[in-house]
Amino acid sequence: MPRGPEDPLRVALVAPPYFDVPPKAYGGVEAVVADLADALVARGHSVTLLGAGEPGTAARFVPVWERTVPERLGEPFPEVAHAAAVRRELERLAVAEGLDVVHDHTLAGPLNAPALAALGVPTVVTVHGPVDEDLHRYYRALGEDVHLVAISDRQRALAPDLNWTATVHNALRLRDWPFRARKEDYALFLGRFHPDKAPHLALEAAHAAGVPLVLAGKCAEPVEKEYFEREVRPRLTDRDHVFGVADATAKRELLANARCLLFPIRWEEPFGMVMIEAMACGTPVVALRAGAVPEVVADGVTGLVRDHPDELVEALREVRALDPAACRAHVAEHFDVDRLGAGYEAAYRRALEPGRDLDALRRDYAALDSALDRVYERGVVHASGEPA
Repeated sequence: MPRGPEDPLRVALVAPPYFDVPPKAYGGVEAVVADLADALVARGHSVTLLGAGEPGTAARFVPVWERTVPERLGEPFPEVAHAAAVRRELERLAVAEGLDVVHDHTLAGPLNAPALAALGVPTVVTVHGPVDEDLHRYYRALGEDVHLVAISDRQRALAPDLNWTATVHNALRLRDWPFRARKEDYALFLGRFHPDKAPHLALEAAHAAGVPLVLAGKCAEPVEKEYFEREVRPRLTDRDHVFGVADATAKRELLANARCLLFPIRWEEPFGMVMIEAMACGTPVVALRAGAVPEVVADGVTGLVRDHPDELVEALREVRALDPAACRAHVAEHFDVDRLGAGYEAAYRRALEPGRDLDALRRDYAALDSALDRVYERGVVHASGEPA
């Protein structure tokens, strides 16, 4: 039976198999999925979460792996095996209990969309990473089979031809993040040790500004280890502290006490969860202008956004003048979990609209319509339809 505009929805969330939901330490996607599951349940929807590990949300949890497999992150096999196992479970749920929508947060999972569509269930896919050449080709090939959700306007603007249904910013539960107005005198780098995240630039800026730096993050994959040895270790001084991977508790302490989060990214960051985590703690962000940074940080209010690494030095000194309360208020207004639930609920209902196929035809044939208009403007068209 079709759902009305106010009826509760039966939603299946598909999480990757690498980390618990919510994650105990590293796991940006898993953190978003956990908050979304709870937000949807709070809004009255029936939510089933498929993934690995231990249950940790208000949604019903269906594990399709015996345990999480963080050591296999980046390998192709877990993605494919996970998609196959998830497909069987989704088909069972659709037939036995009924599903209105599947919301997939994995890479290979969207390949199940045609089989689910045959059962009358649309697939919504959040694109958590940047749409590079490979992913653009992939999502373009999937076409109308999936309804894509961007996590920032910038991410969506870089691939405007894909089948986007909505833009929904990532969010968090503000009450889960401690606020501190009094800060300690250190800057914090929190992220993967990767060239895209550029912790070596954080080190250079902190040293030039005379500010102690704490570096916390994942350094497990070969590219991360190689980068750390080549670019990070040679730059370390006695004033720098390599913390390692911070669990949920340690991450909150580090963020709440820092003078600022230093975010010197060198890539098209599609969102940047750590920025809103920092601001929720009353900690401003000093960042380079790239990707979604200007969309997330209110420059001059909740952080300082600069165009060149050399400008980070002065920003590290100026950032102390920013108001921690304004940082937290910005998150409350724009990135609270209630907005996340509402945004995805709207995306689900959009995917369920019967007029979606007509919308797709209008978009795909827009160029043809324009070309025909030009033909009519230039001259006569015969009754046969051929131009004169």
